Amino acid sequence: MNTQWAVRTADSIMKRTPRLYEARGYNSKWSYDFGVVLKGFEGLWKRTGDRKYFRFIQDNMDYFIQEDGSIRGYHQEEYNIDYINNGKLLFSLYRETGQEKYKQAAALLREQLESHPRTSEGAFWHKKIYPYQIWLDGLYMGSPFYLEYLLTFENGEGLDDVTKQFILCERHTKDETTGLLYHAWDEKRVQSWCNPDTGLSPNFWGRSLGWYVLALADVLELLPDSHADYDTLCRILRDTLAALQKYQDEATGVWYQVVDQAERKGNYLEASASSMITYAMAKGIRLGVLDQIWLDPLDRAFQGVITEFVTETKEGLINLNKVCQVAGLGGADKRDGTFAYYISEPIITNDQKGLGAFLKACCEYERLKDPAGQQIGESSNAGV
Repeated sequence: MNTQWAVRTADSIMKRTPRLYEARGYNSKWSYDFGVVLKGFEGLWKRTGDRKYFRFIQDNMDYFIQEDGSIRGYHQEEYNIDYINNGKLLFSLYRETGQEKYKQAAALLREQLESHPRTSEGAFWHKKIYPYQIWLDGLYMGSPFYLEYLLTFENGEGLDDVTKQFILCERHTKDETTGLLYHAWDEKRVQSWCNPDTGLSPNFWGRSLGWYVLALADVLELLPDSHADYDTLCRILRDTLAALQKYQDEATGVWYQVVDQAERKGNYLEASASSMITYAMAKGIRLGVLDQIWLDPLDRAFQGVITEFVTETKEGLINLNKVCQVAGLGGADKRDGTFAYYISEPIITNDQKGLGAFLKACCEYERLKDPAGQQIGESSNAGV
């Protein structure tokens, strides 16, 4: 079974940060980064059957999930869509252990979505402090959890509310010229970063597009293919990846921080976005959403990620370099969404969300190339 890069990356993470929440800068916060890493571990555990990867998930989640199902550091009233992301691990934890606390914690996060504020058309605000705004990032944070919860605990009812999040997001953020999606849209057109006529932020940020295609791939794996919007979501994934493929760097096979401005001074090839796009390509092919013509750009992307971003320490640990630490819009820092802003954020090594995206990409790519594996508790879009 081909698991070379996935195993080496996961083992490096476990050795360096056995407790993700104690890593520098996290201060035991309920951070969405952990969920990105742990979903990578979930994929590797399902593929190999090695319980140490499941234990790593459980050990890290159990710091937050209390016996009564409450979540340490979680504040529902903040209505932050990022807070939903880690909840994706609760389904496997509940299935494997039968412990009610995981089901109760999932219900708590589901409760947030019941009252989470929305745009006039029903799209979730990114956060309460970012009113009437759709950010591409939020589709990954909330939608896959929402879908799996409905399928697992609510008899698959209300799936239209999940699919419309993607449809509305594409409708309002897509640039018809390039096919790319802008980072965010303000329905009220009042934010300092937005175009007052369109409500759109001014640039195509690589990782935001990565979050979006990551979310689509994960949702399409779970969404029953009989659902009325299944084909529409497939089309959105194909279209978005086709737009991104036009900007795949010819020399390296990966993507820039600001996707469409490769030649501009200060722009750089970025690891997390490149890993996410690679993952979405590989998963799209595996699910049959993308045809075999995508194998060549996928191979170039995966090899490019390894060549451009991965180094090995003398101890044999994997480093992932050139990750944008963070980027957003507005807020206290008055982030303006300009090109100058996106290239000004710190570029770091072994950022957790970058490592998580890379681990997920390794798992999907290696699975596609060598389908052998246990695939414990595999979900299917044939319905549940």
